[in-house]
Order: sequence, then C-alpha cells, then structure tokens
Amino acid sequence: MILSNTKIDAIGIKERVARLQSRSIKATSKQQALNLALSMIDLTTLEGRDSPNKVRQLCYKATHLHENFPDLPNVAAICVYAPLVKTARHALQGSNVKVASVATAFPSGMSDIDSKLDEVKRAAEDGANEIDMVISRGRFLSGDYNYVADEIQKIKEVCGSAHLKVILETGELVTLDNVRIASELAIQSGADFIKTSTGKVQPAATPEVTLVMMQAIRDHYIKSGKLVGLKPAGGISKSKQAIQYLVMLRETLGQSWLNPKLFRFGASSLANDILMQIVKQNTGIYQSTDYFSLD
Repeated sequence: MILSNTKIDAIGIKERVARLQSRSIKATSKQQALNLALSMIDLTTLEGRDSPNKVRQLCYKATHLHENFPDLPNVAAICVYAPLVKTARHALQGSNVKVASVATAFPSGMSDIDSKLDEVKRAAEDGANEIDMVISRGRFLSGDYNYVADEIQKIKEVCGSAHLKVILETGELVTLDNVRIASELAIQSGADFIKTSTGKVQPAATPEVTLVMMQAIRDHYIKSGKLVGLKPAGGISKSKQAIQYLVMLRETLGQSWLNPKLFRFGASSLANDILMQIVKQNTGIYQSTDYFSLD
C-alpha cells in the first residue's frame, strides 16, 4: 500500500468551502436538486430501543414519502443494525430501496476481528445490500495503518456481493491530514464508499472533511479509473445544507457522482426538511413538521 504525502492546506479548504457555499441555486435547479438529494438519503435507525415494528415503520416511510406527491423518488436505503436486516429486507420487498447494515462493533469498533467478520457475514447472508463498517481509530491514530488496512480487506472479502462503506469517524481523527490518510487507506483496501461518521461522535460530517475526502476520491480516480462513493453522515438536517454538498460534489468530482450509486446522505431528519421544501416549491405553502413522521 502506497499512501501519498499530500498535506492539507486547512485554510485553503475553508476558503474553498466558503466559495462553494456562496453559490445560489435558481428555482428549477433547486427543485431538481431537492429530488436528487431525497433519492440519496439513507434513512437510519441505530438506537438500543430499535424493534422490528420501528424498522417496518421506517421502511414504509422510505417507500411512501408523501401521499400527495406519488412521483417523488424513494430514498436510497434503510440503515439498521445487523439483527434487523431480515425485517427490513422483508418490509422492502418489491421496492428498489437498499438495505444497509452497520457492523464491526459499531460505533466504537472495539471488538476482535473474528467477531467483526462473523457480524458482517451474518448481515450479508441475511440480505444486506450494503455493509457500513467502522475503522479501528485507536490503531489508526497509533500509526498502525497495516492493521487497519488488513481489517478492511478481510471484511471486504466476507461482504460477498454487498457494497462496503468504510466509516472513518472523522470527528476522532483530529486533523485534516489524518482524514486524507484514512481516506486513501480505506480506498486502497477495497472500500466501495468512504463515509465520514457514525453520527454518534461530534463533530460528525462537516463540509471541510467532506471536501478532503472528495479530493482523495478524485485523485484515486485520476490514477486508477476507479469510482469510489462518498457518504457524509451526521449533522446534515436542512435541505440548504444538502444542496451545498451537492454543489461541492459537482465542482470537485463531477457529474458522474451525482447519483445514489456514488453519493449518499446519512441523515434521516433531512428527508422531512426536503419534503417540506418540495411542498413549498409546488404549493407555495410550508407544511408544519407535525405533518411528517419522525421515523
């Protein structure tokens, strides 16, 4: 594995983000952007109180976002813990919504490799289309990159046909230089997607770390021709933020990444805000948040 010596200009990253966030989106383009963002959401429930009924309710929402707008796209996926994959798979039967499962002792990653592999294998066998794993941040921050790379490679092997999203937990990586190194390491170890965060650590997704990850994906694509996906997760709850991320995506990675196969939002509350904006665009009237389910 050959990691680059790229050093991140933190001030330059902040300035670039500020310029991209100042872009204005006109009405027709905004409507298209809202629909696109909606189609990129992974609706998520990752709580200790999760139950089969709660997952079924979330799956229903995923495929019935608004009764007055039946032509809206579905969200991209439902993300659940491994024991609830079968429930989600059954509830989503006949739809194009994917089932994603967090694994590898999510969110801490504090478990032995055999336990992690067993969990991933079970989720894949139960029908998960996607596996969201966490890296061992303690090992990474200790400089043991080979351990982290080997772990990702082993997990990729047992995913079978399921796509692997590698969660860096950027809020614990301290520096943008570490974010760049972790991105390269995950990509070279077989990640189909790299993901910012578990949503359990603050800060979660930020435009700055997302831009650094985009640049790592871009540079790898230029060298190898391989398209790797990206998922900012945690802290993105407003449609304005989502559109700003899409602008940054378009300007950094290009048109090829503007689809749910290569870009996702890990932000369940974002769906309701987008729906409110779509209703406003179509009717001129805002609906209260009370009109939308929390899950």
